Amino acid sequence: MGDKSGGNRQDWRERVWETIEGAGTDLDPQGLMDLVEPELRDAYMQFGRSFPEEQLHLQSLYGEAQRAFEEKTRQSLRTTVRRVLRNVLRDQRLGGPEPDKYLAAYLEREILRIRVRLDQDGELAVNRGLNSGFALGMVLLIVPLLVGEKLLGLCDVSLKCTDRWSLLGALVCGGAGAFGAVLSVLTRLRNSGDQLMRRPANGSREAVPPGQQARAMRRGGVHRVFLGWLLAIAVYLLLGSGLVTVIEIPAGITDVCAPDGRADSAGTAFWGFWGAIGFLAGFNERWAYGLVGRGATSRKGSG
Repeated sequence: MGDKSGGNRQDWRERVWETIEGAGTDLDPQGLMDLVEPELRDAYMQFGRSFPEEQLHLQSLYGEAQRAFEEKTRQSLRTTVRRVLRNVLRDQRLGGPEPDKYLAAYLEREILRIRVRLDQDGELAVNRGLNSGFALGMVLLIVPLLVGEKLLGLCDVSLKCTDRWSLLGALVCGGAGAFGAVLSVLTRLRNSGDQLMRRPANGSREAVPPGQQARAMRRGGVHRVFLGWLLAIAVYLLLGSGLVTVIEIPAGITDVCAPDGRADSAGTAFWGFWGAIGFLAGFNERWAYGLVGRGATSRKGSG
């Protein structure tokens, strides 16, 4: 019983790891020739002479199939390529004096279907990488926020009303900036998703292995979350300190902490304003960098 439960836990960990990282690297990949039975070797040579372009395409697709992101996709595509190749090699029209147009149409249709499935597998790797990167980035940001106030209490640091609202404003602005950065990446991915799955190589664009796509997208997701957070915090400090006055702040910290009845309405305006500013800073880097650059120029001028 112990060995069975231990094996189940190991299988579960492997499935979780494959969901994030993808299937392991095949250390002994096969070629298209390895799928041919000995009695069909002559037919395979005839296949190369009659349909050289289709043979090379099928060979390339079979290599990509062995690098697919999911193990089930690899097995399914291997079976598909094997059956397509077997159907062609056993077809009596292959040995004709001229390439058969119906056999060529069959090969073209099956090659297109395999290419579509490989593209879908690449998109899955990109999405998995981005999602895991965003989740990891959010965890790394949220955990310090949850324990930050407790750590201040353990250090005997007491926060006044203005200090508390200033800290909360920075956190709200930074968190909205992180979500803005996530939306910015998703928007760019939707507009140029195919470019993310290919890289320049020798003057052309070659396909990137799905596992590498997932790792690159995960790193990019984490970096984008932190970049959106930092940009939003920088914009909050510049606008809140008055170094940049291009935007009028509807409600300041002193208004929120006022003892009269203005505090409630001022608090709502405070949250809405800094949330919108943070989201805009994370979503639009050019706008945020422009404010940061203007703030640096203002500091130099005042010095």
